[in-house]
Amino acid sequence: MSATTLEPDDLRISQNRIQILFNGIRRFLTGLRDRVMSSLDTIGRSASLAGEMVRFTITDTVSLRLAGSEVIDQIWKLFKVTALPALLMAVPIGAEVSVQVGGVMDQVGANSLAGAASGLGVVNQGAPMAAGLLLSGAAASAIASDLGSRSIREEIDAMRVMGVNPIQRLIVPRFLAMLAIAPALCVMIIASGVGAGLAISANINDVVPASFWQSFGAFATPVDLAFSVFKAVLFAFIVVVIASLRGLEAKGGPKGVANAVNASVVLSVFCIFMTNLAVSQVQTMFFPARLA
Repeated sequence: MSATTLEPDDLRISQNRIQILFNGIRRFLTGLRDRVMSSLDTIGRSASLAGEMVRFTITDTVSLRLAGSEVIDQIWKLFKVTALPALLMAVPIGAEVSVQVGGVMDQVGANSLAGAASGLGVVNQGAPMAAGLLLSGAAASAIASDLGSRSIREEIDAMRVMGVNPIQRLIVPRFLAMLAIAPALCVMIIASGVGAGLAISANINDVVPASFWQSFGAFATPVDLAFSVFKAVLFAFIVVVIASLRGLEAKGGPKGVANAVNASVVLSVFCIFMTNLAVSQVQTMFFPARLA
């Protein structure tokens, strides 16, 4: 019985395959390392931008150098593109929550708790998420496109050459405008969503309006409203940081502006969902739902 031997050509082919495999693993690990380092670098630049943004906000406010007219102008511009969509989103959110909850409540014979269930759903999750998605869609795209257009026209570099800080001049007014409209949008969505839920519950699920409001008031507390507004403000902060960073770093002409807008919207939505999960978990742990 003869032993199996490998010819030199077979050995060469095996060595080549092993070398190709090792090269592929090395390229994968190198790409993974570069991607991780790039992500950490992006997080660092975002933190630096956020720190400068907050610092300029405080110092300009204290020294009375804040561009108040620019802030008001940005508030109006952002409010125009988000107010009507907020109302249009609030009505179906409140109605959908009321329909889903009302059906379950009707099956278990607890129609008197429909107001608490649907109202808390809108206040705790529906309103802040809808406000955050509106800010990440309309407001983030507006900020990223404006700053990106300035970047590719080299206006940002020209401002730095002239000694004008673009963060102080361009981003701080937009930051303050977002912080101003975020609570307003959240409260508008809560009012419209709860009103739509009341209309659906009273006309479709045969819930007495007084019972709806009684159960809603029994379970909804000022803490729920405070967390809802806090989420909206936190989402606005995240959106401004991401959109501003992508806009300032836009390169490559109109395509670069489009990529900056797309990246700012996608990253803002992802960060909003993750932040909402974290804040909701903290609220559940330390402020559980109970009778008011």
